[in-house]
Amino acid sequence: MPPTDVTTLIRTELPRLAGSLRKVGELILEDPAAVTHCSAAELGRRTGTSQATVTRFCRAIGLDSYQHLLIELAQERGRGQVSDWGTAEIGPEISPDDSLERVVQVVGNTDLRAVQQTIDRIDLDAIERAAQAAARARRIDVYGVGGSGAVAQETETRLFRIGCAVRGWTEVHAAATSAALLTPADVAIGISHSGATRETVEPLELAKERGATTVAITSDPRSPLARAADIRLVSTASETNFLTGIGGRHSVLVLIDCLYVRVAQLSYQRASASLALTDHIIPQHSVKSRRAR
Repeated sequence: MPPTDVTTLIRTELPRLAGSLRKVGELILEDPAAVTHCSAAELGRRTGTSQATVTRFCRAIGLDSYQHLLIELAQERGRGQVSDWGTAEIGPEISPDDSLERVVQVVGNTDLRAVQQTIDRIDLDAIERAAQAAARARRIDVYGVGGSGAVAQETETRLFRIGCAVRGWTEVHAAATSAALLTPADVAIGISHSGATRETVEPLELAKERGATTVAITSDPRSPLARAADIRLVSTASETNFLTGIGGRHSVLVLIDCLYVRVAQLSYQRASASLALTDHIIPQHSVKSRRAR
């Protein structure tokens, strides 16, 4: 497990848990430090469940045992106490009465934490495989809706500038139509924080059926989107109570930027020529300042 990741893992999995398993996760997130001093039986009593439920919870989020959970919580707490970002003192919650200074600290620390966790868990082989496929692709589709739709458009902008035949699709019917026209020479990228958004999962599944290389960018490596992909790039979302669902945007863009730069390296001549042909456009449209008379 990557550093500082277990509470983020629980937050990611919590919406998919129900009943007693969810109660266990909520109590752990409420006071992770206190949980490190509890036995599985005691945690079961505190949540009104049982020791067996606590064990099932650990396995549901991908841990081997309750002891594994305790170790990860203790290590995360230790890292927080020495963190340069001060995350041990500043939690993820923002109240209506908090000062602007605290808001800035919480938001900044949350974003920095998500980016660092994503960097810590980057699968270099997956990035390389995705970049190799994109660099030689006849065509690249990028699917995403809502907040992930904005990231899909960002991905299109980056890859288009270095000469890739790429299109970001944010409407499900158009995405499905494009996916149906893909071939084994193409690449399809699906972007979804939860990995369970039907409007993104369905076109990626269709692209896979058509033989295209499929890439999932998600915070849940066990999600339907991830299962539909040949290659999985995993982001991290450290969220606050006002940034639920969009707190991982920066970490996703880190993955996109790594992919973009690697594609540019692998198609260096094409990328360089494309950039040279377009470098003059932005300066030509800049408004020149006038000196005061």
